[in-house]
Amino acid sequence: MAYDAGLADRVRELIASERGVDEKKMFGGLAFLIDGNMAVVVSSQGGLMIRVPPEKTDVLMSREHVEPMVMSGREMRGWLRVHADGVATTRQLSAWVARGVDRAKSLPAK
Repeated sequence: MAYDAGLADRVRELIASERGVDEKKMFGGLAFLIDGNMAVVVSSQGGLMIRVPPEKTDVLMSREHVEPMVMSGREMRGWLRVHADGVATTRQLSAWVARGVDRAKSLPAK
């Protein structure tokens, strides 16, 4: 399954004003990077993968439409999967994208 191009366009619009934005096809989806750090990935499985502060992972997982990001059978602290229903509105999407962008900007540039 390919990633949702419409969702990618919506993310692109939200981060257009950020400096250091780059897009790369990764994990079968489309990753948005800030200064070389992944912030948001439009997933080929639907919805988004969002980078968050690791210490906020548990609190954010309690939200509806959110689950831990699991790769190769291992939970990735600091990453969440937000299902498409959780980013259906602009308000929902912008809140998640802002979290990912803020986290990526808090890291040293690569």
